[in-house]
Amino acid sequence: MRCTLCPRKCNTDRTQTVGVCTSPAAIKVARAALHHWEEPCISGSKGSGTVFFSGCPLGCVFCQNREISRLGVGREISPQRLGEIFMELQRSGAHNINLVSPTQYTDQIVGVLDKTPLSIPVAVNTGGYETETTLEKWRDTAQIFMPDLKCVSRDIGARYMHAPDYFEVAIKAIKKMHQMQPEIVMDADGVMQKGVIVRHLVLPGHKDDSIRVLDALHNALPKDGFLLSLMSQFTPNENCANYPEINRRITTYEYKKVADHALRLGMQGFMQERSSAKEEYTPSFDLTGV
Repeated sequence: MRCTLCPRKCNTDRTQTVGVCTSPAAIKVARAALHHWEEPCISGSKGSGTVFFSGCPLGCVFCQNREISRLGVGREISPQRLGEIFMELQRSGAHNINLVSPTQYTDQIVGVLDKTPLSIPVAVNTGGYETETTLEKWRDTAQIFMPDLKCVSRDIGARYMHAPDYFEVAIKAIKKMHQMQPEIVMDADGVMQKGVIVRHLVLPGHKDDSIRVLDALHNALPKDGFLLSLMSQFTPNENCANYPEINRRITTYEYKKVADHALRLGMQGFMQERSSAKEEYTPSFDLTGV
């Protein structure tokens, strides 16, 4: 079957070769473990049961998970094994099952989840570059959506994500996610059970576009219908040497300008210390739990 799951619609027969997402047809996973560095309402006190899938429809040049998103790190597993992983994470005390970059395996994952007796929420954690058709497949399976909204500018989308249409696709996808999960629901301990968290990573030199991102979200979604996670953790990888304008950390000034705008808009959610370190957020993709 030729793949059209993501907006690239590359029509690749992934049983024969990898798609634009660098993924084969078989489910490929690089790590499955409790993760404590998500937003507080996702990690809670015990951790998020995070499954890192190999490949990604976007392939951002600055990706912190480049080992798995572009370089193929991971192990192919059966649907049966994936179901076992979900149950192992639940038994370990995970507050949720957190699916990182699952788009290219949507049909297999949804099929597994339909047969797995989970009692904790399922979170779909993506770069935001999604089709409404593929998102619809998660309607009866996912309780939480955690998309990025990376930029508004077509130039930024083209240069760093090879996707000049990124914004127009992602904003439609985020509206679709909100339509499927329109309310934020927390348990008594403040752990999310349902809802949408939109993440935005401030890029060096692009604070003005970040402000446009916030304005777009403000216009697209009701203020109390989502949480914003405004991230300052940008850390240039080795590939950023080819993009000198972003080959640095963001400054306190850049992040503060964007954060102040979020506050002016009355957005609710999470902000980071600018000194947030890469190693806190990027685990070892060493096949733990796979």
